[in-house]
Amino acid sequence: MSIDIRTMDLNLLKALDALLDERNVTRAANRLALTQPAVSGMLTRLRECFDDPLFTRTQRGIVPTLRALELAAPIKQILAEVNGLLQPKAFDPASAEMTFTIAATDYALRAVVVPYMEALRKLAPGIRVAVVPVNNDQLAFQFERGDIDIALITPDTTPPDLHARALYDEEYVCLLRHDHPAAQGNGITLDDFCSLDHALVSYHGRQFHGVTDDALAAQGKKRRVSLSVSSFLVLPEILRVSDLIAVVPRRLAVNTEGLRVIAPPLAIPGFTKNVAWHERTHRDAGYRWLRGLLFETVAG
Repeated sequence: MSIDIRTMDLNLLKALDALLDERNVTRAANRLALTQPAVSGMLTRLRECFDDPLFTRTQRGIVPTLRALELAAPIKQILAEVNGLLQPKAFDPASAEMTFTIAATDYALRAVVVPYMEALRKLAPGIRVAVVPVNNDQLAFQFERGDIDIALITPDTTPPDLHARALYDEEYVCLLRHDHPAAQGNGITLDDFCSLDHALVSYHGRQFHGVTDDALAAQGKKRRVSLSVSSFLVLPEILRVSDLIAVVPRRLAVNTEGLRVIAPPLAIPGFTKNVAWHERTHRDAGYRWLRGLLFETVAG
């Protein structure tokens, strides 16, 4: 009778492996954390499956038959393969080669991805990073299909079925050129703030109203927005050559040569930046390491 041992009960194969190693039913039972009668019962089933005694009893234990000895190597190989499937593969960042895809706005690109890449290149030079725009309407589908691995988004745009973690809370500051007339004092009054020409970022374009305008309206005030751009990345260049002022996230105001940061003259609600990922990569050692480095980088 032909037996495919790959289709057998895994516990029976473990029992046969232990019996072949120990040559003693009691010791095999102890190794498997089973009772001796349980192992004896498994040996009976094994004999039926292979149509062979497998072991003969002697005064010093049990001796394998030729058939049992033939099975020893294949069984160990199968058990090793199964253990390899059950154990997470070790991840070595220094030698890893893979592509990591991040969905990010241009704000997150500057505030998060830039410092993250600096750290990643030092520790894992073989990992390639692809950054794609955030498409809130397609996020869930992109994650399911494997088009993206993480998304840098806000809590209100994070789909509920994703894993997510808050990276940081962001606040707003005013940014203007260093020799701007309004930048000469220690701060700026609300009336002066409202009298200036403002620039804002509208990802969808052609919008001249933002969170700052809502905060002003709550105080019965309004400002004049003269420029609406769709990217944070071009904004510093515009501010350097104009009298415009902009309210921007604080992390975008870092290392902006030729510009000055001042506190807004009113309270403007900030926002939280989230990182989200799919169950597909939640337990993978490599992706866990990549997310961990991201958390460390942002915290630092």
